[in-house]
Amino acid sequence: MTDVFTTHRPRLIGVAYGMLGSMADAEDVVQDAGIRWQTTDHNSIRSPLAFLTTMVTRMAIDRLRSAQVRRESYVGPWLPEPIVERAEDPADIVAEAERFSLAFLHAMEGLAPVERAVLLLREAFDFDYAEIADIVDKSPENCRQIASRARGRVAQPARRRGRDLERERVVVTAALEAIGSADVEGLIDLLTQDIVAWSDGGPNRRAARHPVIGSERVARFLIGIARQNVGQQLTASPVTIGGDPGVRLDIGGETYGVMAFDVVEDRIQAIRSVVNPDKLAWVK
Repeated sequence: MTDVFTTHRPRLIGVAYGMLGSMADAEDVVQDAGIRWQTTDHNSIRSPLAFLTTMVTRMAIDRLRSAQVRRESYVGPWLPEPIVERAEDPADIVAEAERFSLAFLHAMEGLAPVERAVLLLREAFDFDYAEIADIVDKSPENCRQIASRARGRVAQPARRRGRDLERERVVVTAALEAIGSADVEGLIDLLTQDIVAWSDGGPNRRAARHPVIGSERVARFLIGIARQNVGQQLTASPVTIGGDPGVRLDIGGETYGVMAFDVVEDRIQAIRSVVNPDKLAWVK
């Protein structure tokens, strides 16, 4: 039955990462699930995937509850660990990670663990409510209500259909050019009026301690950051972060951080920057 677990491991990683927003924590949970699977009576299990998904989801709920206190005392905004697609990554792992944009994971931070599990399983993995009910030990109707409330609070679809990723990249490239040339007005034209920029530096790296809101403030903030790094060999390389356009920032050949862009109707409505080195393991 080891082969069964190996077959389902990418999906389990996806569920755990979606719950926890950390690939390191996701791998820990799935590893623990693998150990428990080895000592399980497999003859009594009708659906290994359902059994394993239930185990991983419940373990992730427990871990998320213990992590909430740490996140509340986190220095500055807490953003999920970004997963940047790399050519050498296993394709199945990348495919699972791309189910979740930083925007979706970030929006779910305001949900209770069970709410997060219900919304994640429904929106990202298309589980029906009867299946979710078994996993979180609620009734199907209760799960339906939980999902409806959570969806309203998140106000962010897990997957935007009909997207043109290449067109979004054109917008991001134009914004980077405006930042590089210190073109405040040109940059403002590429941002929504109510744009929000979050920066996660954690306790290890300087970053804005509060979200920057509004097109003019965000434009001047980004250009100011670029000016501060003049002469430090700062480069920005296009990458894909959880299915969204982004850039990897390098200084002197070393990864400094990433920026993920949420583009809607040819304007950037949100920017999420992660420069905390503890969260960049899947970026290098």
